[in-house]
Amino acid sequence: MDVLQAIKTRRSVRSYSSRPIPADVLERMRQALRLAPSACNFQPWNFILVSDAELRRQVARAAHDQLWMADAPLIVVGCGLPDRAYQHMGGSGNSAEIDVAIALDHLTLAAVAEGLGTCWIGAFDERQVKELLGVPPNVKVVAMTPLGYPASPDLNAPVEEGRRKRPEEIFSINRFGQRA
Repeated sequence: MDVLQAIKTRRSVRSYSSRPIPADVLERMRQALRLAPSACNFQPWNFILVSDAELRRQVARAAHDQLWMADAPLIVVGCGLPDRAYQHMGGSGNSAEIDVAIALDHLTLAAVAEGLGTCWIGAFDERQVKELLGVPPNVKVVAMTPLGYPASPDLNAPVEEGRRKRPEEIFSINRFGQRA
């Protein structure tokens, strides 16, 4: 599957089979995270791969009771290290959250190419997740995703064109709001 096809096919999967992820596939998922670009190549991240069933349930509870997450064999928790990130994004702030988001997006595309499902999780109690996973206070839990095989193959399916905004609604030429 090429990258554009992966982009068109990737969906938020909220139902997973118990099928384990083979070691070689999991290694490719790790590589997708590790090889993602970051500002100044600082790589200000740590990815916690939560495989323990009870811990997955606890993390899912901390994600506002999205208990379906725990059905996936793995939950990937993306943590940003603000102190190690590029410090001048847009003139202020650091790049940690953006860098982690880019890496997680690489993961979601690599996952769909392997027949795996993901679902971007941004709704969670960061304090609880940090406590459960031993995340230090100076580290930011940015987002997480379950990772596993969808319960049925149709859960990863090409985008419905009618559900996307028209190009003229989202693209500007040279200046904001200027249409071609």
